[in-house]
Amino acid sequence: MPSVGILSTYAPTVCGLATFSAALAGGLSARGIDVNVVRIADGTPSVDGKVVGELVNGSSPSVAAAAERLNGCDVAVIQHEYGIYGGADGEEVVEIIRGLRVPSIVVVHTVLESPTPHQRSVLEDVLALAGRAVVMSASARARLCAGYTVDPDKVSIIPHGAALPDAVAPQPVGRPTILTWGLLGPGKGIERVIDAMVTLKDLPAAPRYLIAGRTHPKVLATHGEAYRDGLLAQARRLGVADSVVFDATYRTPQALTTLLQDAAVVVLPYDSKEQVTSGVLVDSVASGRPVIATAFPHAVELLGTGAGTVVDHDDAGALVDALRRLLTDSRAAGSMAFAARELAPAMAWPVVAGAYIALAQRLVAERQAAA
Repeated sequence: MPSVGILSTYAPTVCGLATFSAALAGGLSARGIDVNVVRIADGTPSVDGKVVGELVNGSSPSVAAAAERLNGCDVAVIQHEYGIYGGADGEEVVEIIRGLRVPSIVVVHTVLESPTPHQRSVLEDVLALAGRAVVMSASARARLCAGYTVDPDKVSIIPHGAALPDAVAPQPVGRPTILTWGLLGPGKGIERVIDAMVTLKDLPAAPRYLIAGRTHPKVLATHGEAYRDGLLAQARRLGVADSVVFDATYRTPQALTTLLQDAAVVVLPYDSKEQVTSGVLVDSVASGRPVIATAFPHAVELLGTGAGTVVDHDDAGALVDALRRLLTDSRAAGSMAFAARELAPAMAWPVVAGAYIALAQRLVAERQAAA
């Protein structure tokens, strides 16, 4: 069983990538893998026992030290996102991978359809140096292979993992809850659902809209709570403030599962048309609740199985119709929930961790055969 070094943001950093890496590390450890994490420093030290070092962006000695820490493992797993490494478009990660003497797996979280020339160059350099690249959806693989210089044989699809509920929850009773969750910031599209609440007030059981999550730390540092305040003002202006609830409570994975299962429908109304990976989407589907999302690529792919409904970004009427249907037609909601539960087992973290282990074992075997 190969030991694995992970390079990523990591707790106590608050971001989706840190959450992903912690869950992956936990899944690997549960399968008997020795995991060492090199965490991208953010000023707050980690107390997690898996963290063996920190990468200080902009520091050449730290870049070299990060590579050496990863060289102490059999395989390095590099999380790639443009905004987390130093240099223009995170180009310092290229130097780290170039300094590796062990095989590497690069997990590509963002595949831009129209990157700048430098963004394209950085990702292509990363892909050329990596032993394997992992994407989390077929749409991501298709976009990567069509739009970037990469050997398609190096690109594998391993789904984003999810924590599955222990049991199938019954349909919620009482006043239905529409749920949007995750870190808040511009681009989440929550305005769309607040607008829709105006026309849903006439339902026999008027829904409430729960927006659960803290403001993203980077947004908070730059703009404070301006986005949240603007949403509150919108709800008051439209006369639906009594039906729109904000909850900034931090939740453990177990508490998040409970929150999801208490919802009648989960809505992901994102502005992005680029997103080929969404952990929030995967967790929502794995919870066994019907999902409505705007037509970003990962949603189109995953919900096309029947696990939810996709609406065009600019079609406010379609969003209202989808919400109204799922809040009033229990058979439609139940059918989507069943389809979601059918997808969930392949997303379970133990299964996903096993796929990473198998890929790491192949890389180690190839390296040994070539020696």
